[in-house]
Amino acid sequence: MIYGIGTDILQIPRLKAALERRGDRLAGKILGPDEMQRYLHRKSRVEARGLRYLATRFAAKEAFSKAIGLGMRMPMTWRSMQTLNAPSGKPIIVTSGKLKEHMEKNRLTAQVSITDETDYAVAFVIVEQQDATEKTDQES
Repeated sequence: MIYGIGTDILQIPRLKAALERRGDRLAGKILGPDEMQRYLHRKSRVEARGLRYLATRFAAKEAFSKAIGLGMRMPMTWRSMQTLNAPSGKPIIVTSGKLKEHMEKNRLTAQVSITDETDYAVAFVIVEQQDATEKTDQES
C-alpha cells in the first residue's frame, strides 16, 4: 500500500552558487559517505557532472522526506538517506541509523526516480508500507 509520495525540483544554478560560497563543506553536510565518494569522483573528472550528481541527491532527499511524512526532522537527516545505484544502474534508497530503524519498524520501503537537465534536477519518491500479513522477500 502506498504510504506517501514526494517530489522535488531544484534549480541547479542556485545550488552552484551555494557550492561556490561554501565549497565541498556543503556537499559534506548533504551527502552520505558513499554519495560523497561518488560526488568527488565525478567532480574530479567533470565539474558539471559532480554538480548535477549533488543536485539529484539533494532533490531525492527532499522528495523522500516528504514521502515519509517527516520533512527534515529526526529520524530523517541529510546523511542518513543515500541514493545509490544498483548494479543495473537503477537508483535505490539506502537508509542508516535511526532512519533505517524507523523504516523497518513501520515496514516501509521506497522507490526513487531522479533526472537532471542543465538547469534543473528532479526527484520523485514513492514510499510503500508492507501489510503486516504479507511475507517479506527474506521470509519467502
